[in-house]
Amino acid sequence: MLGNFQKSQLRIEIDASANTIRESLLLPDKLKKWLFMSRLSSEMPAELYPGFEFTSWNGPISVQHSVDVVGDNCLRLILSQGIDGFHEWYWGEGWVQSRLEGITVLPLALGHSLSLLSLRQFVAIADNKKM
Repeated sequence: MLGNFQKSQLRIEIDASANTIRESLLLPDKLKKWLFMSRLSSEMPAELYPGFEFTSWNGPISVQHSVDVVGDNCLRLILSQGIDGFHEWYWGEGWVQSRLEGITVLPLALGHSLSLLSLRQFVAIADNKKM
């Protein structure tokens, strides 16, 4: 794999319930809405589950995702191709934490920060609509 080993770990406060955050991460219909910077495989299940594999594209670079762990408050993806590494998510009431590590030529920390900001905006709007 070409590139450098990079890692990024972020924890942010989000004005949303743990359930809204969970749905935004595990339901592909919602995932596609806030992860607008990446294009996802068209064939996706209603909810991510361990063993499911899908591809995302960041411009011309594809990243293969293998769902490793899904829990009530966590998600772990094993990454290959454009990023060789992993992406972990943990969440609770009003917060989300994400850790991304891998070898890649992509600017990992920048993309990671932008995706968490996009998630924060999406779930805040989604949670307020439920009220």
